[in-house]
Order: sequence, then structure tokens, then C-alpha cells
Amino acid sequence: MALSGHVVGLLKEYMHDLVEQAKQETSAQEAFGFTAAPYRSDHAISDLLAILDDRIESEGIQVGLPSDFLHEMWDLCNEARTQVSQQVWLEINSSEQSASKARTRELTYRALVDFLEGRKRNA
Repeated sequence: MALSGHVVGLLKEYMHDLVEQAKQETSAQEAFGFTAAPYRSDHAISDLLAILDDRIESEGIQVGLPSDFLHEMWDLCNEARTQVSQQVWLEINSSEQSASKARTRELTYRALVDFLEGRKRNA
């Protein structure tokens, strides 16, 4: 599947929304003294697929997402999962930044976009 620039732009918006949501959750948890549960790249991918399902259902046609987009993204995410998780693991473990939910999402989505754009170049 070749993703159009429009669809990639929408994906990046949704990814950004998820990163911002995680930042807000972390701030709220810290304000009440809670410690966040461990969060991995596969969680971030699952969260992305969940928001895609929701957005496709609520606004898919209006924003130009194809009807089979969720199924295709599911397949692409499954294909990318190992490469993305390895890249995120390396970046988190070679950095002095903590592995927060927001940071994990940010790294996961960047790696996923890199994977998708690499497939587009090689197609």
C-alpha cells in the first residue's frame, strides 16, 4: 500500500494528538503522586490503531481516509512492529531521557513514519 501525502499528514496529526495526550496524562499522574505503568512501543502502536478506528468511524470519509485504511494500517504496523520496537529500544536505552509514555509514543511514531516512508521510496 502506498500512502498518499494527505494520509501521512493525517497520521502525523493523530500521532501528535496521542503524544500530547500522553504528556497531559503524565502531568496529571505526577500531580497526584502516581507512577506511570511501563509503556512499550507495541502499546503505542495499539493506541494508534485504536484512534484510527475511532477517527475513521467518526470522520473518515470527510477527511479522505479510504474505507480499508484501518485494515491496511494494521497490516503495515504488524510488518513494522519488530523494526520499530528495536529502534525505540535503542533510542531509549542510549538516551538520558526517561522512557515516559509520551517519549515512547514520540519515538514509536517517528520510527513508524520512517518505516512507511521507506516502503514508499522502495515501492
